[in-house]
Amino acid sequence: MIFRKLILLPILFFLTIDFAKGQVPGFFMKEEARKVRIPFYSSNSLIILPVRINGNEPINFLIDTGVRSNILFSKTLGDVLDLEYTRRLSIAGADGSTVIMAQVSPINTLDLGLIEGKMQSLLVLEEDFFELESVIGVPVYGIIGYEFFKFNPVKIHYDGAFIDFYKSNSLKWKPPFYRKFDISLEENKSYIKAKINQKRGPTITAKLLIDTGANHGLLLNQETSDDIRMPPVFIESQLGQSLGGVLYGYIGRVNTLKLRGLNMKEVLTSYPDMNTFSEIIVATGRQGSLGSEVLGRTRLLLDYPRKKAYIRKGENFYAPFEFDMSGLIVKKIPTDENRFYVSEVRLNSPAYKTGILPYDEILKVNKIPVFLWELSDVFKLFRSEEGKEVQLEMRRYQGDDLTNYSDYKVSIYLKKQI
Repeated sequence: MIFRKLILLPILFFLTIDFAKGQVPGFFMKEEARKVRIPFYSSNSLIILPVRINGNEPINFLIDTGVRSNILFSKTLGDVLDLEYTRRLSIAGADGSTVIMAQVSPINTLDLGLIEGKMQSLLVLEEDFFELESVIGVPVYGIIGYEFFKFNPVKIHYDGAFIDFYKSNSLKWKPPFYRKFDISLEENKSYIKAKINQKRGPTITAKLLIDTGANHGLLLNQETSDDIRMPPVFIESQLGQSLGGVLYGYIGRVNTLKLRGLNMKEVLTSYPDMNTFSEIIVATGRQGSLGSEVLGRTRLLLDYPRKKAYIRKGENFYAPFEFDMSGLIVKKIPTDENRFYVSEVRLNSPAYKTGILPYDEILKVNKIPVFLWELSDVFKLFRSEEGKEVQLEMRRYQGDDLTNYSDYKVSIYLKKQI
Protein backbone atom coordinates (compact mmCIF):
# COMPACT_ATOMS: atom_id res chain seq x y z
CA MET A 1 0.00 0.00 0.00
CA ILE A 2 1.25 3.42 -0.88
CA PHE A 3 0.65 5.00 2.48
CA ARG A 4 2.73 2.34 4.25
CA LYS A 5 5.84 3.96 2.79
CA LEU A 6 6.28 6.95 5.01
CA ILE A 7 9.55 8.69 4.20
CA LEU A 8 10.93 11.61 6.13
CA LEU A 9 13.98 12.67 4.19
CA PRO A 10 16.83 14.88 5.46
CA ILE A 11 16.15 18.56 5.96
CA LEU A 12 18.72 21.01 4.71
CA PHE A 13 19.69 23.28 7.51
CA PHE A 14 22.09 23.71 10.41
CA LEU A 15 21.14 25.07 13.79
CA THR A 16 23.86 26.80 15.77
CA ILE A 17 23.18 28.02 19.28
CA ASP A 18 25.54 29.54 21.83
CA PHE A 19 25.14 28.04 25.27
CA ALA A 20 26.58 29.12 28.58
CA LYS A 21 29.54 27.13 29.76
CA GLY A 22 28.50 23.89 31.42
CA GLN A 23 25.08 23.77 29.79
CA VAL A 24 25.06 20.88 27.33
CA PRO A 25 22.01 20.13 25.17
CA GLY A 26 20.99 16.49 25.16
CA PHE A 27 18.69 13.83 26.59
CA PHE A 28 19.46 12.57 30.08
CA MET A 29 17.97 10.30 32.75
CA LYS A 30 16.23 12.21 35.50
CA GLU A 31 17.64 9.90 38.16
CA GLU A 32 20.92 8.00 38.39
CA ALA A 33 20.52 4.50 36.92
CA ARG A 34 22.21 2.06 34.55
CA LYS A 35 19.18 2.20 32.25
CA VAL A 36 15.55 3.22 32.16
CA ARG A 37 12.75 1.66 30.13
CA ILE A 38 10.14 3.63 28.23
CA PRO A 39 7.15 2.02 26.46
CA PHE A 40 6.18 3.40 23.06
CA TYR A 41 3.18 3.20 20.75
CA SER A 42 4.04 1.28 17.60
CA SER A 43 2.29 1.89 14.30
CA ASN A 44 3.82 -0.25 11.53
CA SER A 45 6.99 -0.33 13.68
CA LEU A 46 7.22 3.46 13.85
CA ILE A 47 8.16 4.68 17.33
CA ILE A 48 5.73 7.19 18.84
CA LEU A 49 6.20 8.69 22.31
CA PRO A 50 4.21 11.26 24.32
CA VAL A 51 6.35 14.34 25.00
CA ARG A 52 5.74 17.33 27.27
CA ILE A 53 7.23 20.54 25.92
CA ASN A 54 8.14 22.95 28.72
CA GLY A 55 5.71 21.30 31.12
CA ASN A 56 2.66 21.44 28.83
CA GLU A 57 0.26 18.59 28.11
CA PRO A 58 1.86 15.59 26.32
CA ILE A 59 1.71 15.36 22.53
CA ASN A 60 2.93 12.57 20.25
CA PHE A 61 6.40 12.71 18.70
CA LEU A 62 8.06 10.31 16.27
CA ILE A 63 11.55 9.07 17.22
CA ASP A 64 13.48 9.33 13.97
CA THR A 65 17.14 8.58 13.28
CA GLY A 66 16.69 9.93 9.76
CA VAL A 67 16.60 13.61 10.75
CA ARG A 68 19.15 15.85 12.39
CA SER A 69 16.97 18.17 14.44
CA ASN A 70 13.81 18.18 16.50
CA ILE A 71 10.79 19.41 14.56
CA LEU A 72 7.38 20.67 15.64
CA PHE A 73 4.84 20.46 12.84
CA SER A 74 2.75 23.52 13.71
CA LYS A 75 3.51 27.11 14.64
CA THR A 76 -0.13 27.39 15.67
CA LEU A 77 0.58 24.74 18.29
CA GLY A 78 3.94 26.33 19.10
CA ASP A 79 2.19 29.60 19.87
CA VAL A 80 -0.29 27.81 22.14
CA LEU A 81 2.70 26.27 23.95
CA ASP A 82 4.12 29.80 24.32
CA LEU A 83 7.37 28.98 22.53
CA GLU A 84 9.91 31.73 21.99
CA TYR A 85 11.42 32.18 18.52
CA THR A 86 14.76 33.73 17.62
CA ARG A 87 14.98 33.49 13.86
CA ARG A 88 13.28 32.38 10.65
CA LEU A 89 14.64 29.80 8.21
CA SER A 90 13.74 28.48 4.78
CA ILE A 91 14.31 24.76 4.39
CA ALA A 92 13.99 22.36 1.48
CA GLY A 93 11.27 19.75 1.44
CA ALA A 94 11.91 16.13 0.56
CA ASP A 95 11.01 16.69 -3.08
CA GLY A 96 13.94 19.10 -3.40
CA SER A 97 11.82 21.92 -4.81
CA THR A 98 9.28 22.81 -2.13
CA VAL A 99 10.43 25.61 0.19
CA ILE A 100 9.17 25.38 3.77
CA MET A 101 9.41 28.30 6.18
CA ALA A 102 10.10 27.64 9.84
CA GLN A 103 10.91 29.43 13.09
CA VAL A 104 13.66 28.38 15.47
CA SER A 105 12.74 28.00 19.14
CA PRO A 106 16.20 27.55 20.66
CA ILE A 107 15.86 26.47 24.30
CA ASN A 108 13.18 24.02 25.44
CA THR A 109 12.69 21.10 27.79
CA LEU A 110 11.28 17.89 26.30
CA ASP A 111 9.97 15.56 29.01
CA LEU A 112 9.58 11.87 28.13
CA GLY A 113 8.88 10.66 31.65
CA LEU A 114 12.07 9.04 32.94
CA ILE A 115 14.15 10.94 30.36
CA GLU A 116 14.43 14.66 29.85
CA GLY A 117 15.72 16.57 26.86
CA LYS A 118 17.49 19.69 28.11
CA MET A 119 18.33 22.83 26.14
CA GLN A 120 16.54 21.42 23.11
CA SER A 121 16.09 23.42 19.94
CA LEU A 122 12.86 23.01 17.98
CA LEU A 123 12.37 23.80 14.34
CA VAL A 124 8.73 24.96 14.17
CA LEU A 125 7.01 24.78 10.78
CA GLU A 126 5.05 27.92 9.93
CA GLU A 127 2.51 26.03 7.84
CA ASP A 128 0.79 23.31 9.84
CA PHE A 129 1.75 19.80 8.73
CA PHE A 130 -0.55 17.13 10.13
CA GLU A 131 -0.63 14.74 7.15
CA LEU A 132 1.18 12.03 9.10
CA GLU A 133 -1.98 11.28 11.05
CA SER A 134 -3.71 10.39 7.78
CA VAL A 135 -1.08 7.75 6.95
CA ILE A 136 -0.15 6.54 10.44
CA GLY A 137 -3.61 6.64 11.96
CA VAL A 138 -2.72 8.52 15.16
CA PRO A 139 -1.91 12.21 15.68
CA VAL A 140 1.81 13.01 15.44
CA TYR A 141 2.90 16.57 16.14
CA GLY A 142 6.64 16.41 15.70
CA ILE A 143 9.91 14.52 15.43
CA ILE A 144 12.79 13.93 17.82
CA GLY A 145 15.98 13.19 15.91
CA TYR A 146 19.71 12.89 16.57
CA GLU A 147 19.65 14.55 20.00
CA PHE A 148 17.90 11.53 21.53
CA PHE A 149 20.73 9.20 20.54
CA LYS A 150 23.90 11.30 20.66
CA PHE A 151 25.11 10.65 24.24
CA ASN A 152 23.50 7.35 25.24
CA PRO A 153 23.12 3.82 23.87
CA VAL A 154 19.47 3.21 22.96
CA LYS A 155 17.98 -0.27 22.54
CA ILE A 156 14.75 -0.46 20.54
CA HIS A 157 12.77 -3.56 21.40
CA TYR A 158 10.21 -3.64 18.60
CA ASP A 159 8.60 -6.88 19.76
CA GLY A 160 7.87 -5.53 23.22
CA ALA A 161 7.27 -1.91 22.12
CA PHE A 162 9.72 -0.37 24.57
CA ILE A 163 13.03 1.48 24.54
CA ASP A 164 15.92 0.90 26.95
CA PHE A 165 17.88 4.12 27.41
CA TYR A 166 21.32 3.37 28.86
CA LYS A 167 23.77 5.38 30.87
CA SER A 168 26.53 6.56 28.54
CA ASN A 169 29.30 4.29 29.83
CA SER A 170 27.21 1.30 30.91
CA LEU A 171 27.70 -0.83 27.79
CA LYS A 172 31.32 -1.96 27.71
CA TRP A 173 30.65 -5.35 26.11
CA LYS A 174 28.56 -6.86 23.34
CA PRO A 175 25.10 -7.89 24.56
CA PRO A 176 24.48 -11.67 24.28
CA PHE A 177 23.08 -12.92 20.95
CA TYR A 178 23.59 -9.54 19.25
CA ARG A 179 25.83 -9.03 16.22
CA LYS A 180 28.09 -6.00 16.31
CA PHE A 181 28.29 -3.53 13.41
CA ASP A 182 30.35 -0.46 12.77
CA ILE A 183 28.26 2.56 11.90
CA SER A 184 29.33 5.93 10.57
CA LEU A 185 27.88 9.19 11.85
CA GLU A 186 27.72 11.91 9.22
CA GLU A 187 25.76 15.15 9.54
CA ASN A 188 24.19 13.65 12.70
CA LYS A 189 22.78 10.62 10.89
CA SER A 190 23.85 6.99 11.19
CA TYR A 191 24.81 4.69 8.32
CA ILE A 192 25.43 0.96 8.11
CA LYS A 193 26.72 -1.27 5.30
CA ALA A 194 24.80 -4.22 3.93
CA LYS A 195 25.08 -6.65 1.03
CA ILE A 196 22.15 -6.72 -1.39
CA ASN A 197 21.60 -9.54 -3.85
CA GLN A 198 19.42 -8.05 -6.59
CA LYS A 199 16.93 -9.76 -8.88
CA ARG A 200 18.60 -8.15 -11.86
CA GLY A 201 22.11 -6.82 -11.55
CA PRO A 202 25.15 -7.54 -9.38
CA THR A 203 25.33 -8.13 -5.67
CA ILE A 204 26.26 -4.78 -4.15
CA THR A 205 27.63 -3.55 -0.86
CA ALA A 206 25.51 -0.53 -0.01
CA LYS A 207 25.87 2.30 2.47
CA LEU A 208 22.40 2.65 3.99
CA LEU A 209 20.87 5.29 6.24
CA ILE A 210 19.37 3.84 9.42
CA ASP A 211 15.95 5.48 9.32
CA THR A 212 13.55 4.57 12.13
CA GLY A 213 11.12 7.25 10.93
CA ALA A 214 10.45 5.67 7.53
CA ASN A 215 8.21 2.64 7.31
CA HIS A 216 9.46 1.29 4.02
CA GLY A 217 11.65 -1.80 4.16
CA LEU A 218 14.68 -1.29 1.94
CA LEU A 219 14.99 1.82 -0.23
CA LEU A 220 17.53 2.13 -3.05
CA ASN A 221 18.32 5.35 -4.92
CA GLN A 222 19.13 4.42 -8.51
CA GLU A 223 20.92 7.70 -9.17
CA THR A 224 23.64 6.82 -6.65
CA SER A 225 25.08 3.82 -8.51
CA ASP A 226 24.97 2.27 -11.97
CA ASP A 227 24.94 -1.11 -10.21
CA ILE A 228 21.48 -0.53 -8.73
CA ARG A 229 19.01 -2.14 -11.15
CA MET A 230 15.24 -2.32 -11.15
CA PRO A 231 13.92 -5.88 -10.73
CA PRO A 232 12.06 -7.46 -13.66
CA VAL A 233 8.77 -7.26 -11.74
CA PHE A 234 7.71 -3.99 -10.13
CA ILE A 235 4.72 -1.70 -9.72
CA GLU A 236 4.46 2.07 -9.85
CA SER A 237 3.32 3.58 -6.58
CA GLN A 238 3.37 6.43 -4.15
CA LEU A 239 6.22 5.91 -1.72
CA GLY A 240 5.03 8.10 1.09
CA GLN A 241 4.07 11.42 2.59
CA SER A 242 6.87 13.85 3.39
CA LEU A 243 7.33 17.48 4.33
CA GLY A 244 7.64 18.29 0.63
CA GLY A 245 4.51 16.44 -0.43
CA VAL A 246 3.81 12.97 -1.79
CA LEU A 247 6.81 11.01 -3.09
CA TYR A 248 6.52 8.67 -6.07
CA GLY A 249 8.48 5.77 -7.52
CA TYR A 250 8.37 2.00 -7.81
CA ILE A 251 8.10 -1.05 -5.54
CA GLY A 252 9.94 -4.28 -6.28
CA ARG A 253 11.95 -6.92 -4.45
CA VAL A 254 15.56 -7.97 -3.97
CA ASN A 255 16.60 -11.58 -3.47
CA THR A 256 18.43 -11.06 -0.20
CA LEU A 257 19.38 -8.28 2.20
CA LYS A 258 22.42 -9.37 4.22
CA LEU A 259 23.51 -7.72 7.46
CA ARG A 260 26.48 -9.96 8.14
CA GLY A 261 24.86 -13.25 9.23
CA LEU A 262 21.37 -11.78 9.35
CA ASN A 263 19.76 -12.53 5.99
CA MET A 264 16.31 -11.40 4.89
CA LYS A 265 14.81 -12.82 1.70
CA GLU A 266 12.46 -11.32 -0.90
CA VAL A 267 12.64 -7.91 0.75
CA LEU A 268 10.22 -5.27 -0.53
CA THR A 269 12.29 -2.46 -1.99
CA SER A 270 11.36 1.12 -2.89
CA TYR A 271 12.95 2.87 -5.86
CA PRO A 272 12.07 6.59 -5.66
CA ASP A 273 11.93 8.80 -8.72
CA MET A 274 14.83 11.16 -9.22
CA ASN A 275 14.16 14.77 -8.25
CA THR A 276 16.12 17.91 -7.43
CA PHE A 277 17.00 16.39 -4.05
CA SER A 278 18.89 13.56 -5.76
CA GLU A 279 22.14 15.54 -5.92
CA ILE A 280 22.11 15.86 -2.13
CA ILE A 281 21.60 12.11 -1.72
CA VAL A 282 24.46 11.35 -4.12
CA ALA A 283 26.72 13.73 -2.17
CA THR A 284 26.18 11.74 1.05
CA GLY A 285 27.72 8.66 -0.57
CA ARG A 286 24.80 6.50 0.46
CA GLN A 287 22.88 4.16 -1.81
CA GLY A 288 19.64 4.02 0.15
CA SER A 289 18.12 3.45 3.56
CA LEU A 290 16.73 0.86 5.95
CA GLY A 291 13.26 1.68 7.25
CA SER A 292 11.08 0.29 9.99
CA GLU A 293 9.65 -2.55 7.86
CA VAL A 294 13.15 -4.07 8.09
CA LEU A 295 14.31 -2.63 11.42
CA GLY A 296 11.03 -3.63 13.09
CA ARG A 297 11.93 -7.30 12.56
CA THR A 298 15.01 -6.90 14.75
CA ARG A 299 16.07 -5.80 18.17
CA LEU A 300 18.24 -2.80 17.51
CA LEU A 301 20.78 -1.20 19.83
CA LEU A 302 22.32 2.05 18.59
CA ASP A 303 25.45 3.25 20.39
CA TYR A 304 26.28 6.57 18.77
CA PRO A 305 29.09 7.53 21.21
CA ARG A 306 31.08 4.45 20.15
CA LYS A 307 29.83 4.37 16.56
CA LYS A 308 28.43 0.86 16.97
CA ALA A 309 25.14 -0.87 16.34
CA TYR A 310 24.07 -4.23 17.76
CA ILE A 311 21.36 -6.25 16.03
CA ARG A 312 19.63 -9.54 16.73
CA LYS A 313 16.63 -11.28 15.20
CA GLY A 314 13.21 -10.28 16.44
CA GLU A 315 10.22 -12.57 16.79
CA ASN A 316 8.96 -11.89 13.26
CA PHE A 317 12.37 -11.80 11.58
CA TYR A 318 11.46 -14.56 9.10
CA ALA A 319 7.92 -13.37 8.37
CA PRO A 320 7.41 -12.83 4.63
CA PHE A 321 7.45 -9.28 3.31
CA GLU A 322 3.99 -8.65 1.92
CA PHE A 323 2.74 -5.64 0.00
CA ASP A 324 -0.88 -4.49 -0.19
CA MET A 325 -3.03 -7.01 -2.08
CA SER A 326 -6.20 -4.91 -2.37
CA GLY A 327 -5.10 -1.99 -4.53
CA LEU A 328 -6.57 0.52 -2.09
CA ILE A 329 -4.61 3.42 -0.66
CA VAL A 330 -6.50 4.17 2.54
CA LYS A 331 -6.00 7.22 4.74
CA LYS A 332 -7.54 8.51 7.93
CA ILE A 333 -9.52 11.73 7.95
CA PRO A 334 -7.55 13.85 10.48
CA THR A 335 -10.37 14.48 12.94
CA ASP A 336 -11.25 13.19 16.39
CA GLU A 337 -13.51 10.64 14.74
CA ASN A 338 -12.05 7.43 13.34
CA ARG A 339 -12.98 7.80 9.65
CA PHE A 340 -11.14 6.24 6.70
CA TYR A 341 -11.31 7.16 3.04
CA VAL A 342 -9.82 5.91 -0.22
CA SER A 343 -6.99 8.14 -1.38
CA GLU A 344 -6.18 6.23 -4.57
CA VAL A 345 -7.04 2.96 -6.32
CA ARG A 346 -4.27 1.10 -8.10
CA LEU A 347 -5.00 0.42 -11.78
CA ASN A 348 -6.17 -3.14 -12.56
CA SER A 349 -6.05 -4.13 -8.89
CA PRO A 350 -8.79 -6.17 -7.15
CA ALA A 351 -10.27 -2.95 -5.71
CA TYR A 352 -10.17 -1.24 -9.11
CA LYS A 353 -12.23 -4.05 -10.63
CA THR A 354 -14.98 -3.60 -8.01
CA GLY A 355 -15.55 0.03 -9.03
CA ILE A 356 -14.31 1.70 -5.84
CA LEU A 357 -13.27 5.29 -6.55
CA PRO A 358 -10.94 7.77 -4.85
CA TYR A 359 -12.58 9.73 -2.01
CA ASP A 360 -15.12 7.01 -1.29
CA GLU A 361 -15.43 6.61 2.47
CA ILE A 362 -15.11 3.21 4.17
CA LEU A 363 -17.91 2.59 6.66
CA LYS A 364 -17.31 -1.04 7.63
CA VAL A 365 -14.57 -3.63 7.10
CA ASN A 366 -15.78 -7.24 7.30
CA LYS A 367 -19.02 -5.93 8.85
CA ILE A 368 -17.13 -4.18 11.67
CA PRO A 369 -17.56 -0.36 11.82
CA VAL A 370 -14.33 1.48 11.09
CA PHE A 371 -14.37 3.29 14.44
CA LEU A 372 -13.43 -0.08 15.96
CA TRP A 373 -10.44 -0.49 13.61
CA GLU A 374 -6.93 0.87 13.90
CA LEU A 375 -5.64 2.04 10.53
CA SER A 376 -2.56 -0.15 10.95
CA ASP A 377 -4.81 -3.21 11.38
CA VAL A 378 -6.56 -2.40 8.09
CA PHE A 379 -3.12 -2.30 6.45
CA LYS A 380 -2.29 -5.72 7.92
CA LEU A 381 -5.59 -7.16 6.69
CA PHE A 382 -4.98 -5.95 3.13
CA ARG A 383 -1.61 -7.69 2.97
CA SER A 384 -2.56 -10.79 4.94
CA GLU A 385 -3.40 -13.69 2.60
CA GLU A 386 -3.83 -14.05 -1.13
CA GLY A 387 -7.37 -15.07 -2.05
CA LYS A 388 -8.90 -13.84 1.21
CA GLU A 389 -12.26 -12.09 0.88
CA VAL A 390 -12.56 -8.63 2.43
CA GLN A 391 -16.07 -7.20 2.66
CA LEU A 392 -16.39 -3.42 2.56
CA GLU A 393 -19.33 -1.12 3.10
CA MET A 394 -18.68 2.16 1.31
CA ARG A 395 -20.14 5.65 0.94
CA ARG A 396 -19.81 7.81 -2.18
CA TYR A 397 -20.48 11.52 -1.91
CA GLN A 398 -21.75 13.62 -4.80
CA GLY A 399 -19.31 16.50 -5.18
CA ASP A 400 -18.77 18.61 -2.07
CA ASP A 401 -22.28 18.11 -0.74
CA LEU A 402 -21.82 15.82 2.28
CA THR A 403 -25.57 15.37 2.62
CA ASN A 404 -25.86 13.86 -0.85
CA TYR A 405 -24.41 10.36 -0.93
CA SER A 406 -25.10 6.73 -1.75
CA ASP A 407 -23.93 3.64 0.11
CA TYR A 408 -22.85 0.38 -1.47
CA LYS A 409 -21.18 -2.93 -0.60
CA VAL A 410 -18.33 -4.76 -2.36
CA SER A 411 -16.14 -7.79 -1.78
CA ILE A 412 -12.44 -7.71 -2.63
CA TYR A 413 -10.44 -10.89 -3.08
CA LEU A 414 -6.85 -10.13 -2.20
CA LYS A 415 -4.26 -10.77 -4.89
CA LYS A 416 -0.51 -10.28 -4.82
CA GLN A 417 0.59 -7.38 -6.96
CA ILE A 418 4.34 -7.77 -6.45
